[in-house]
Amino acid sequence: MKLLGADVIIECLKEQGVDTVFGYPGGQAIIIYDALYRARNEIKHILTSHEQGASHAADGYARATGRVGVCIATSGPGATNLVTGIATAYMDSVPMVAITGQVPTGLLGKDSFQEVDITGITMPITKHNFIVKDVRRLADTIRKAFAIAREGRPGPVLVDICKDVTATEVEYTPRIPDKNDYISNKYNEISSAELEEAIKAINRAERPVILSGAGVGIAGAEEEVRLLSELAGIPVSTSLMGMGTFPGTHELFMGMVGMHGTKTSNYAVHNCDLFIAIGNRFSDRIVSKVSSFAPNAGIMHIDVDSAEVGKNITVSYPLVGNIKDILQTLIKGVSPRKNTQWLDKIFKWKEEYPLKYDKSQEILRPQYIVERLYELTGGDAIITTEVGQHQMWAAQYYKYTRFRQFVSSGGLGTMGYGLGACIGAQLGRPDKKVINIAGDGSFRMNLNELATAVEYKLPIIIALFNNRALGMVRQWQELFYDSRFSQTSIDRGTNFKALAEAFGAKGIDVSQPEQVDAAIKAALAETHTPVLINFEIDKDDKVFPIVPPGAGINEVVDS
Repeated sequence: MKLLGADVIIECLKEQGVDTVFGYPGGQAIIIYDALYRARNEIKHILTSHEQGASHAADGYARATGRVGVCIATSGPGATNLVTGIATAYMDSVPMVAITGQVPTGLLGKDSFQEVDITGITMPITKHNFIVKDVRRLADTIRKAFAIAREGRPGPVLVDICKDVTATEVEYTPRIPDKNDYISNKYNEISSAELEEAIKAINRAERPVILSGAGVGIAGAEEEVRLLSELAGIPVSTSLMGMGTFPGTHELFMGMVGMHGTKTSNYAVHNCDLFIAIGNRFSDRIVSKVSSFAPNAGIMHIDVDSAEVGKNITVSYPLVGNIKDILQTLIKGVSPRKNTQWLDKIFKWKEEYPLKYDKSQEILRPQYIVERLYELTGGDAIITTEVGQHQMWAAQYYKYTRFRQFVSSGGLGTMGYGLGACIGAQLGRPDKKVINIAGDGSFRMNLNELATAVEYKLPIIIALFNNRALGMVRQWQELFYDSRFSQTSIDRGTNFKALAEAFGAKGIDVSQPEQVDAAIKAALAETHTPVLINFEIDKDDKVFPIVPPGAGINEVVDS
């Protein structure tokens, strides 16, 4: 059948099972939006307040559901406003397809109105990108984009489409998606000798440690990690992005590792004789000082992406391929053991060095707020965050028991991420309560998306940790720069409760510990209205533990 290019885009989205897209219209995308109007009963379009909000919402939707998130923008500034969100998704391996309008093919390269080379701009921050100048290639390009976004290590793909392509008729043939379309779906072949060496290393290790990263959750291998841990008596830490890939309530869980990891996790890594990293890229926030990271251990790295293996840390046992399949093979060969002496040491550290804060209840503490959020939600909420101190408190004090429960910008550290992501997560998972734990500095950056949450009657909660400062930078200035507080005070007199109400949301002020439970319960009771709880916390509250810059992770301090 003959369809306009714009309608082909919509039909391809439907082929891929897309039911929700996030975006903002404009001149070069107007024909796409006309097609969306015709398909309004089949695809829900969420009109955000800014294109960056659309990209973060698509990201949050993808992280919370495991499906490909989709965002749409027009050319020029519309497209460039997506860039931060695309980079955020790229750094954290989030499957996303960003569709941008482009000037007509005859105007390309002429500095036309709202023309930018968005494929050139996004080349370093996408798995792949396309510019479509021929309508006959449009359908296959859209299909390839989704296949690439999902394949192996997921990531964002951009499809830039010239306006005349969207306005041209073409013969369209419907197609039922096949997971093998356009991609090989073949993983690296691991030799039996490599697997045997890895199994021997695990069986002879006396002090093994597992680091479970986001790749575990992406591969659906959480159960395999738990089985390996319990079978061989191996304690487990997670990365920030790996939260929930191993239950935070499990006795073998040690907490997060690295710069703001627990002392138990960091001491265990420093003293282990085998470090098993699964679905993790050894970022600087985990490793800190390379020369003192797991100095007496053999390093085993299990990952789908060969480019990550050996990139930051020398690896003794590289296993590149499908994480789930590799772990199942290892489990078959590993001998059951209790590892009593090593685990006794771990349990002793957990008892001696728990996460701690002043619980005197004299002032409102952010750690206490997160603990109450955990208790009052039964540990079942999806938590999104902005970036800063509050992000670390959310990681440390909420016990995550499943992957896709913690949604946060890890690799890029994008302030302003959380609210858009919260909206996307709530739309993707309407069956869950979604809470955005935010700092006032990050929240200011994209707070206009409150209007989006109100418009679509989303019962999200914004737990605003308001310390009137850029808290994490201020903490570093105090600890490492002799308290030279340069440009980190943002005490601008903003009334966040009134601000929320101006948007049509509900606002609650909390300044005392005894007010916390009532505020959270009131927010949880809302079913169609966003609620912002303005928690007034002290600007001098700090995130501990912390590894000082240049130190090894074993040099972690907790006060």
